[in-house]
Formats: sequence, C-alpha cells, structure tokens
Amino acid sequence: MRLLVFSDSHGVAYYMRQALLAHPEADMIIFLGDGERDLDSVEFEINGKPLVKVRGNCDFGSQLNAVEIIRAGGKTVYITHGFAEHVKYGISELMDTARGYNADIVLFGHTHEQMTLYEDGMYIMNPGSVNDGCYGMVDITPKGIMTIPARV
Repeated sequence: MRLLVFSDSHGVAYYMRQALLAHPEADMIIFLGDGERDLDSVEFEINGKPLVKVRGNCDFGSQLNAVEIIRAGGKTVYITHGFAEHVKYGISELMDTARGYNADIVLFGHTHEQMTLYEDGMYIMNPGSVNDGCYGMVDITPKGIMTIPARV
C-alpha cells in the first residue's frame, strides 16, 4: 500500500497536482493541513481515492479534526498537522502522543522541513511543504515500511 502525503500548500496546489499525476499508483492520499481548500482544485487528480485530511493552524474555520488515527496496510497511522504537539520545538511531545495510540507510523507537517526518522519502533515523517515542491510517500508492504521524501 502506498500513501501519498502532502502538507502546507498554503493556497498553491500546483505541486500537489504534479505529484498526484506522477504517482497514480498511490492507494491513499493524506493531507496534513494548512491548505484544506487547495484540495478542491486537485479533486480530479485524486480521482476518488481515499483521502484523509486534518486541519492545520492556518485552516481558519475548518471543521476537520486536528488528529486522525487510521489503519492502513495493517498498520496504525497517527496523522496530525503538528501545531498542537509543538513540533517546531521538537518531536518528543508528538512521539509521546503517538505512542499512546500504539502508532506504527507518524505523519506531521507544520515546520515545512522534510524529515524521516525511525525511532522507538515508529516511522516518523514530515513531507515538507508542498508549496515548495516537497511531498512524501509511505510504502507499507509485507516486508516492512519505507518512508520516502520526494520533490516535484
């Protein structure tokens, strides 16, 4: 299973569209906030695939949850923008919260900086800002999990 992960589009959907077109094999699309309305302009490219989205600190008036916990490929995925977990000051609070949900995979945005890490049994990824051409993929296979930072 391949998750295509975006965050922080901030009004610019161009690179999100390019990444969606480059990865038609993606099974699920995940948006980590700060640009909720930008998803409307790439609806055709999403093409009915499952879409999970959370609100970011700049998604004013959003009715989305700040956190989603899903099962994908038999794994538990903790999905958040990261502002509530204060990720600009480190990821220890994020990891503690995700650990409470027995997360295998942790996805967050907010800092605009790409990051992948494996720590304490969790795969952690920030795809970076798609407004800067950054995004990420998570492959979940019977042989394991791989987090892949990418650029358009």
